[in-house]
Amino acid sequence: MADLPPNARADSAPGVFAPPPAGAPYAPDGDIHLLDRFAILYRYRRIAVSVFILTTAVLMIQGYTNVKVFQARAQLLIEDERSTAVPGLNSSENTYYEDPEPYYNTQFRILKGRDLVRRVVRRLKLGTIPEFNGTAVPPPTPVSMINDFQTRLMGLLRKPAAPAPQEAPKVDETPDESALVSSFIGRVTVEPIRTSRLVDVTFMSADPNFAALAVNTLVDEYTEQNLAIKLESSQNMLNWLAKELDKQQQKVRESEQALAEYRDKQNAMSLDDKQNIVTTRLTALNDALIHARTAKVQKEALYNQVKSMSGTTAPDAIPVIAQNTQVQALKTKLNELQRDKSRLEERYGPKHLAVQANATAILDTQRQVDVETSRALQSVKNDFETAVLEERVLAQNLDAAKGDAQDLSRKSVGYNVMERESKSNRLVYESLLQREKELRVSSNSRQNNVRIVDKAEVPQSPMTAGGRRTWMMSSLVGLVLAIGVAFGLDYMNDTIKTPEDVTRRLKLPFLGLVPSVRGDKHPLLTSAHVPHDFGEAFRALRTSLISKYPATGTKTLLVTSAQPLEGKTTTAANIAMALAYGGSRVLLIDGDMRRPGLHRPLRLTNDRGLSQVLIGQARVRDVIQRTVDPNLLAITAGKMPPNPSELLASERMRTLLTNLAHGPFDWIIIDTPPVLAVTDAVILAPMVSGVTFVVGAEMTRRRLAERALETIMSSRPRYAAIILNRVDFARNKYYYSRYYGHQYKNYYAEATG
Repeated sequence: MADLPPNARADSAPGVFAPPPAGAPYAPDGDIHLLDRFAILYRYRRIAVSVFILTTAVLMIQGYTNVKVFQARAQLLIEDERSTAVPGLNSSENTYYEDPEPYYNTQFRILKGRDLVRRVVRRLKLGTIPEFNGTAVPPPTPVSMINDFQTRLMGLLRKPAAPAPQEAPKVDETPDESALVSSFIGRVTVEPIRTSRLVDVTFMSADPNFAALAVNTLVDEYTEQNLAIKLESSQNMLNWLAKELDKQQQKVRESEQALAEYRDKQNAMSLDDKQNIVTTRLTALNDALIHARTAKVQKEALYNQVKSMSGTTAPDAIPVIAQNTQVQALKTKLNELQRDKSRLEERYGPKHLAVQANATAILDTQRQVDVETSRALQSVKNDFETAVLEERVLAQNLDAAKGDAQDLSRKSVGYNVMERESKSNRLVYESLLQREKELRVSSNSRQNNVRIVDKAEVPQSPMTAGGRRTWMMSSLVGLVLAIGVAFGLDYMNDTIKTPEDVTRRLKLPFLGLVPSVRGDKHPLLTSAHVPHDFGEAFRALRTSLISKYPATGTKTLLVTSAQPLEGKTTTAANIAMALAYGGSRVLLIDGDMRRPGLHRPLRLTNDRGLSQVLIGQARVRDVIQRTVDPNLLAITAGKMPPNPSELLASERMRTLLTNLAHGPFDWIIIDTPPVLAVTDAVILAPMVSGVTFVVGAEMTRRRLAERALETIMSSRPRYAAIILNRVDFARNKYYYSRYYGHQYKNYYAEATG
C-alpha cells in the first residue's frame, strides 16, 4: 500500500490500483512449485482416498474367482448423536470434547446383538430356509479368512474396551431359534471405514438373493430400532419437562406476585432513579466540600498572616496591602503631592493659597489611603469567615445526603432480593420451555442419526481370494482415478485460496492473511480462546499498515469486501484493536448503516451513532463510545436511516471525516457494506487514505472479486490492498507452507507449552 508498481496503476489515475477486466486471461507466473501439486491432492484428500478405496474394492471384487459363497454388502452412515440434535438443544453438553469411539463400538456390538438378530430371524422365518436347517456357518473361503483377520487386527489396533459379558440366550428363545440366531450372527461382518462414519455390513450365504435380503433386513431393523429408542427417550423427557414446567410456572407466579406486593408497599418503582439521584448528589457535595476546605485553608493562612503583621509592621509591608492597586495608586498620588509641597513653599511661601490647597489635598489623600487599607484588611477577614461558613453548610448537607443514601439502601435490599429470585425463576422457566420446544421439534422431525447409505444388491458373482496382479492393477487404476478427480475438482474451483492468487489473479498488493479460528466465526483479539497465530497475524498487519502509511497525520482506512460473510467487520475491529494495542489512538466507525454489526462484538449500544450525526440529531462527541482499550474509541452505525447512501455522499459526511482527521486520532477505521451489495463503499473510497479489501479464503470466487474491485476502483481511491481472511492452515497446510513454513502454527503452541 505504499508506492504502486507500474503495472498496477490506472493510466488516468496515478496512484490508483486498477484490476484487469473481468474474464481476462491470466498468465501463470512461471514459478510452479511441486508443493502446489501436493497441495491439490492434500486439499481433496478425503475424496481422493474414497475414490481410490471404492475403485480398488470394486475392481478386486470383479477379479475374484468364482466360489459358491456370495457376500452381500450394505452401507450405513452412523453419525454422532450430537450431530443430528436440534441447534441449541443440549448445547451445554457439547462444550467439551467427548471421544466418539466408545459410542461407535457400542453400535457395532448392537448390529451383531442377539436381540436385534432375533427379530430379523423371526421376520425372515429363517427356520423354513433349507440352508439353515442344519448348517451354522458356511465353509471358510480365502476372502472370509482375510476379512476375519482384518477385523481381528483392527480390533487390536483400537483402544481396548471393557469386555462385554457373553450374552446368554433369552428365556423366550427355543433351542432351535437360539441356534438360528447364532448361525446368523456368524455370517454377519461389521467393518467400519476408516476416517469416516460409514460402516459396511456384509452377510454370506450360498444363495445370492437371500444374502442381499438378509443384510437389508438387518440394517432396516437396526435403523428402525435406533429411531424407536430415540423417540421413546424423547417422550420420556417430554413427560418429565411437562411436570417440571408446571412446578416452575407456579414458582414464577408466586415470586412475581410477592414482588408486586412489596413494590406497592414500599413504593419501590422509583428506587433505581432515587439511587442514581442520591449517588450523584453525594458525589457533587463531596467534591464541593473538598473544594471549600481547600479554599478555607488558603484564606485562613492569608488572614493569619495579615492578623500577625497588623500593628507590628507598616501597612505597606503587608502583602495584601502591597498588592492592592487602589492603595498603591493613592500612595503614588500622595507622594506626588508631597513633592509639590516643597516646590510650592520654596516658590510662594508657606501662607500662599496654593501651598494651603496642597496641604488640604495631602490630608484628603492620606485619609483615603487609610480607608482603603482598612477596607482591604477587612475583606481578608470577611473572606475567611465566609469560607468557614460555606464549609460548615456543605458538611451538614453531605451528612444529610449520606443519611438519605443509607435509608434508601435499606429499602432496596429486600426489593433486590425478591427481584433476583423472580428473575431467576423466570429464567429457569423459559429455559425449560425452550428445551421442551426444541425437544418437540426434534421428536416431530423423527431425525435419525443412523441411515442406510447403500442398500445391498444381489451379488452377481461368488467371493474370490484374488491374486497379487489383481490387487496391483486395481490399486493402480484407483490411484489414477483418485488423482484425476482431485485435479478435476481443483480446476473447477475458482475461489481465491492463497496469497499467490491475490497477487497473480487480482493484481493487487497482498497485505497479509488471517487464520481461521475453529468454533468462532467472529473471533476478537480480546477473546481468551483466540490462538497465538491469530493475534500474530494482526500484529503483522499492523506493522504493514504503519510501514506503508505516512508517520504523521491521521490515516483513514476503509474496510470492505465483495460479498457478505467474508469477515470484514471482524477484521476491521481486530485491525483497530491491534493498532490501539500498539499505542496508536484509533477511532473505529461502523459505516454499515443497513446491517450494523460492530456494536455487538465490542458490546456497545447502538441507540445513537453515525446516522444521527449525519442527519443532525446528535453531535460527534455525544456518539463516541469508549471500549475496553483506552486508545480505542468507536462510533456505531446508529438507527437505520431511509437513505444511507445519500447520507454517506453528503457534504456533512465529508466535513465529519475532515474534522476527525484534524482531531487527536492517529487512525480512523471505517467498516462499510460489501461492494457488490450496495454503493456505500464506493461513495466513501475517495474520502479516505486507503481501502483494505477483505477476501474470504476459499469463499470468494475470482470473478466476483474482480467485479467488486472494478467497482471500488472506479471511485479512484488513493491506495488499495487485500487481506486474505479465514485461512484454514490445518486443512490446507501445503498451500501455505511455501509462505510461512510447515511449523507456522506449531511455533506459538510450543512457546506456551
